[in-house]
Amino acid sequence: MTIENIQTPNEFYTQELAKYTVQLGQVKKQLAISAVLRLLSFLGIVAGCYFGYPNVSTIAIVCVFGILLFVFLVSRHGNLSYQKDKLKALIDRNQLELDVQQQDWSGLDTGAIFIDSNHAYSHDIDLFGKRSFFQYLNRTVTEAGKKALADILKSNAISAIAKKQQAIKELRSLAQWRQNFGATASLVKTSISVPVILEWMQDYKAFVPRIMSILPKVVTAISIVALGLLIFEVISFSMFLIWFAVGLLITGTQLKKINKLYIHANEVKDTFEQYYKLVALIEEIQLQSPLLVEKQSVFVNQKTKASKVLKEFATILNAFDQRNNMLFGVAANGLFLWDLHQSYRIEQWIEKHHVNVASWFEVIAFFDAHNSLGNYAFNHPSYIYPSLITEGVTLEAKELGHPLLNPEKRVDNDILIDAEQFLIITGANMAGKSTFLRTVALQIVMSNVGLPICAASCTYRPIKLFTSMRTSDSLSDDASYFFSELTQLKHIVDALSKDDYFIILDEILKGTNSTDKAEGSRKFVERLVHAKATGIIATHDLSLCEIATTLPQVQNRFFDAQIINDELYFDYTFKEGICQNMNASFLLQKMGIVE
Repeated sequence: MTIENIQTPNEFYTQELAKYTVQLGQVKKQLAISAVLRLLSFLGIVAGCYFGYPNVSTIAIVCVFGILLFVFLVSRHGNLSYQKDKLKALIDRNQLELDVQQQDWSGLDTGAIFIDSNHAYSHDIDLFGKRSFFQYLNRTVTEAGKKALADILKSNAISAIAKKQQAIKELRSLAQWRQNFGATASLVKTSISVPVILEWMQDYKAFVPRIMSILPKVVTAISIVALGLLIFEVISFSMFLIWFAVGLLITGTQLKKINKLYIHANEVKDTFEQYYKLVALIEEIQLQSPLLVEKQSVFVNQKTKASKVLKEFATILNAFDQRNNMLFGVAANGLFLWDLHQSYRIEQWIEKHHVNVASWFEVIAFFDAHNSLGNYAFNHPSYIYPSLITEGVTLEAKELGHPLLNPEKRVDNDILIDAEQFLIITGANMAGKSTFLRTVALQIVMSNVGLPICAASCTYRPIKLFTSMRTSDSLSDDASYFFSELTQLKHIVDALSKDDYFIILDEILKGTNSTDKAEGSRKFVERLVHAKATGIIATHDLSLCEIATTLPQVQNRFFDAQIINDELYFDYTFKEGICQNMNASFLLQKMGIVE
C-alpha cells in the first residue's frame, strides 16, 4: 500500500491494527484444531502399537507412517505458530505508531549505548538517550540495524544526499512492506550477535569425513530394504535391531563433535530462519531509487538467489534440530545416520557460502536502518526535503522548527546564513537560544542523512557539522572544565584545517573569568572567520557583538524577553540586532532569592 491510498498515518495504523487483529483471531482457532490433531495422531500411534502387538509388521507400519504424520502435523503447527507470532508483531508495530502519535515514546529504544561525549555533535544536540531524536526515529528490530542507524546519524557524511532522499521517499511509500519487513525481523530470537556468527563461520574447522557424502545414503537405502524385509517377515526383528545398532555405533564415533556443532547450530538457527525471509522480501520488492537498487543487487545479481541459499541453510539447521525429538532422533540416527548427514551438509554450506554471508547481513542491516528513515518520512507528510545547492548560501530556511517539540506550542523561525558567514546570537535566559542552536544543528544532520525536515522551505548547501555546546570536566582524566573546553575548541580548529564545517557554539570559555572569556571568545571568533568557517555562536557577553563592526562576515541576531505586567514574557522569535533585555536580576527578585 502506498501513502496515496490513505489519508493520514494515523488512519493507516488504525486500519492495519484492526485488520491484523481479525486475522490473529482466525489463526488462533486454527492452532487450537492443530493441537487436537497432533494429540490424536500420537494417540493413534500408541493405539496401533497396542492393538498390533505381537504382530511386528503391523507395529512397524504404524510406527513409520504414524511418525511421518506426526512430524507433518508438528511442522504445520509450527507454521501456524509463526503466523500467530508475526500477526502479533504487526499489531504491536501499529499500536506503537499510534502511541508515538500521542507522544508516548516509552516503547522505543533510547539508543543510550551510542552516547559519546567526544563525538563532533551527537552529545551536544541530544542525538541519543532519553527523549532523543534517535529514540523518536528508531524502528529497527535487529541489533545490526540499530547500530547501522546510529552510524548513519553520526557519520557526518555529505555525499550523495540526493540519492539518500530518493531512497527515503521510495521507502516512505512502501508502508506495508516496511511493516512486514519489521515484523519478520522482530521474530529473530538470537542468543549471539551477527559478528559472532560471522566469526564462527570464518574460523570453523570441518570434522566430518568426506565419506559421509555417500555413506548416509547407502545406510538409508539398506535400512529401507531391511524395513521392508522385516514387514514381510523375511528377516527377524533381532537382525533388524543389529543393523539399527550399527547405525547408532557409527554416529557415536563422532558424537562429541556433533554435540559441539549442534550447540553453535542451534544458536544461529533462528537468525538464518528469519534472515532468509528478510532477504526474500528485499529480492521480491520492485525498487527504483538508485541507492536501494544498488543494495538489492547484492542479492539478485547471482546465479542462485541469496534467499534460496539462506533458506537451504535454515532447512539444514532445522533438520539437524530434529535430533532433539527423542523418538525421531534415535530412529533417524540408527537408520539414516541423521546427525552425521546433517553435520556434513552444514560444513559443506559453510565452506561454500560463508564468504557471502557478511555482505548479505550488511544489506539486511541497511534496510532495517533505512526503514526507520522511511517510517519517519511517512509519519511527517508535511515535512519538506531541502533543495540542495553547491554554492551561494549555506542555509536558508523558512519556519524552521525542532521536530521533537510539540507543534501546538513550538515557535518556528526563519534563518539565512551565507557561506563563510558567522552569526552571534544574544538573548535573555530561557529565551530560546540553545533550542534554536539545536534546531539548526539537527536540521543539518537530518538534511545530510536525506530526511525531510520541519520547515516550510529550505535551501541547503551540504556541509559537515561540528558543535561545542555541552562540555564537562573529567575527574578520572584529571581534566578541568576549562581544559575540556579548550580541547573541544582545538578539535574544531583542527577539523577546519582539513574540511569545511558548520560550527555551532554555545557560550564558550565558561570556565574562566569574564575578562578572559570576552577576550578569548573574540579571538576565537576571529580565528574562525579567518578560517572561512560558517556558523553560529550564542553568548550572554554583549561585548562580543562589537566584532560585527570590524568583520563584515559577522552579524548579530537575538532572542528577546520582555516584562509585561510584572511577568516575564518570551516570544521565541529570531530577530536582527543585539538583545537589550536580560532577565537574571528580575528572576532572582521574582523567586525571592534577592530583594
